[in-house]
Amino acid sequence: MPKVDSKGRIVLPQKIREQLGISPGTSVEVHEEEGKAVVKPEDKPEQILDRMDQIIEEATKTRSPTPYGELDPIAKDHADTVQRQAQQEQSSDQ
Repeated sequence: MPKVDSKGRIVLPQKIREQLGISPGTSVEVHEEEGKAVVKPEDKPEQILDRMDQIIEEATKTRSPTPYGELDPIAKDHADTVQRQAQQEQSSDQ
């Protein structure tokens, strides 16, 4: 049985990841439903980008601006990855 570590992380069992199609880099939605944590893989890059925009907008209301308007390197890497995935998804749909 997985345990929550000190940073709040858990490892999903391999069988569950395979059943849900969750692989490294897959974005997931985590929410509470009837007292249980529900993990749902996100399969639409556009929704991921929209959610990222919402998170950034909410965060900027309470944080001071980043010097020179630059993103944190980790946030920039994540945003770049999601944008690449969205572009690949759009290319494969055409």
